[in-house]
Order: sequence, then C-alpha cells, then structure tokens
Amino acid sequence: MNRRRSLQVLTAASVMGAAVPFLEGAVGKEPIQLHVELFVDPAREAEMVKNYHSIFRPVISKQPGFVDVKLLKMRSVLEGGKPATGWRLLISFKTEEQRLTWVATDDHQRVWPSIEKTLVGKKYAIVLYDIQ
Repeated sequence: MNRRRSLQVLTAASVMGAAVPFLEGAVGKEPIQLHVELFVDPAREAEMVKNYHSIFRPVISKQPGFVDVKLLKMRSVLEGGKPATGWRLLISFKTEEQRLTWVATDDHQRVWPSIEKTLVGKKYAIVLYDIQ
C-alpha cells in the first residue's frame, strides 16, 4: 500500500467511524491487536525473519502508541484444524488511530516492503481485535 492510499484509508476510516453507528469504536480509544497471517515463501523464511528483527521491529517499536510486536512461527496444531499459514505477526497499539497513523508514515512505507517481498500468493490475511 503506498502512502497516498494509506492516507485515503485513514481518512475514510475516520469519516466512516463518525458517520456509521455500527462502526462505532472501529477507530476508537481502546487498545488493539492486529493479527497478520503471513504467507511466507519457504525459500525466503530466513530472510523474512532477519528483516523482521533488523528492519521492521526496530522502526515500529519507536512509533507513538506502540505496545508490542511479535513474529510467531507455528510449531504444531494441538487441536482443531490447521491454519492457512504457519506464520503470524502480532502488532499491538494503544489505539486503532495510532496504528492507522503508523501505517500512513514514511517509516512504514520504507520497512514493510522488507517483509512483504518475502511473501507469496495472497501474501497475508489481517484480523483486527479490540483488547478487552
């Protein structure tokens, strides 16, 4: 996503959150956690992990409202069905507004491609959670 598109999404989310009652809280003040299922190219796993630790994590951790980021690799399925991918990126911010602001920064536009270039197929699936 380029910077212009990110700013459009941020603006649209702010407008929709104020205008549509069922979206109340979509851009709220409660803490959030973003789960990003990563479809990593098996041949580029080591590169993705290196880029996460040396490029992505140091930059995101300095953002206003940042709480935590973790990169998880599935070890095994203990019960239930197997997820679509074995990699998950967990990102937590104090508010959804702060996360959206991060996505629109030049820093995000610079560091996210270091992860995204190691992904294949549909690349990722994203689920946003409110922390209760």
